[in-house]
Amino acid sequence: MMFSIRVAAPLAMLLLSGCVMGPDHTAPETALPGKFNEGGQKSAGNPSGVEWWTAFNDSQLNKLVKQGIAQNLDILQSLERIEQARAAAVSAQASLFPSLTGTASERGSRTNGSINPTPETWTSSGGLSVSWLVDLWGQYRSSAASAKALLDGSYDSVDTARLTYLSDLTKSYINARYYQKRIAVAKEAVKSRRDTLALTKLQLEAGAASRLDVVQSEGLVNSTLADIPGLEASFYSNAYHISTLLGLPASTLIHDLEKGGAQPVPRGTVLTGIPADLIRNRPDIRLAERNLASAVYNISVAKAQLFPSITLNGSISPSYVSSSKGFGTANTWSFGPALNLPIFDGGTLRANVKSKESQAREKYLAWKSTVLSAVEQVQSALAAYNRDARAVAASRAYVKSYKEALELSTASYKDGASSLLDVLDAQRSLTTAQASLATAIQQQANDFVTLNIAIGGGYAFNGKAEVLVDTVKPVEMPATLAKKQN
Repeated sequence: MMFSIRVAAPLAMLLLSGCVMGPDHTAPETALPGKFNEGGQKSAGNPSGVEWWTAFNDSQLNKLVKQGIAQNLDILQSLERIEQARAAAVSAQASLFPSLTGTASERGSRTNGSINPTPETWTSSGGLSVSWLVDLWGQYRSSAASAKALLDGSYDSVDTARLTYLSDLTKSYINARYYQKRIAVAKEAVKSRRDTLALTKLQLEAGAASRLDVVQSEGLVNSTLADIPGLEASFYSNAYHISTLLGLPASTLIHDLEKGGAQPVPRGTVLTGIPADLIRNRPDIRLAERNLASAVYNISVAKAQLFPSITLNGSISPSYVSSSKGFGTANTWSFGPALNLPIFDGGTLRANVKSKESQAREKYLAWKSTVLSAVEQVQSALAAYNRDARAVAASRAYVKSYKEALELSTASYKDGASSLLDVLDAQRSLTTAQASLATAIQQQANDFVTLNIAIGGGYAFNGKAEVLVDTVKPVEMPATLAKKQN
């Protein structure tokens, strides 16, 4: 028995509806070293839930971190983008199913007058229409997969925003405390130099000092006073920024921060793991991979548009007519396929395929660049942090030496055994040493933050961290994205 073309064509199209044109996405891979230059050889697991900022033992910093993670405006914006991506994914998934539309109407008519009047007539009608574009080549399935990849990436965007917040907040807090320390050092120096000025004036009255000595002492006091306003401005700038990061008016926290506090000093070591850990632990790398996945699925969407498409349409429209002459009904229905053939488009569709392929290759290169940059960031932060402790220790010894030098030179000046210049030089050197120590402590704290952020630590501290399987193999580019060699 032979099928008619009207039956065979739709059936053939339905059998082909399982086909998907274009590449399927596979996890990208790239060559990575087995370990960081100054790190260990074992995986550190998943650090996303590690509250590394508690290593500073600063209760106010801990409070600010937890307060802001729930109200930082950048994080809240990224959460809204999840909702947008979810809606787009639902819309893309809906294209896989038939659409059903219903209509209903009622209309009355009557002609009045002395010539051929017509009776009152009421017509009621309604209908249902259904349309389904058969996904012959996987166009809609690929489009849905692309939207799902972007939805997954939106979650990674939230994690990236959290990491950015943690870095920005902790460094702003560290810098605020640093400038407070510098202000305290400057004020201490002013007090010491005023004492020296008073001593010099007494020496002048006793004939043991000159007017030049007094002027030099006054100049050193004033030069130190001139440094304080700039340090105060830097403190307030960081304090205001902390308020903004918490989604508050700029001056909200200023009174709490003005009370002062010690410079944050990290305690403990950082488990950096191995470079392969970054692919699962860094949300920006995961986001780049999801963008790549979306771009790969878009290739399939573009290729599917090169081929014929078939739409199944159907409708039924019952109507009812009522008048003084009687009552009548009528039903209208239709069903059948509609075939769309892309015969000639001037090369637009094929150009679109090439564009999508190029975009996918670009996304792969962006992913690889993100991975390599992450490895570089960890390497640099690890090298810096491993040396910060030595710098702090040397600065402490530096300060200790010049404190003793100042005491000795002051005592010698009082006894007339040395000149005022010896005292002023010792004061200048001590102030410089104290500023260097404060800077070394600030640098150590900032490098600690940079290192923890570089390994992807802390963004999920108030939730369960997802443990992913570590799979990284050394290849250059996924085969589905590689250019054909001529």
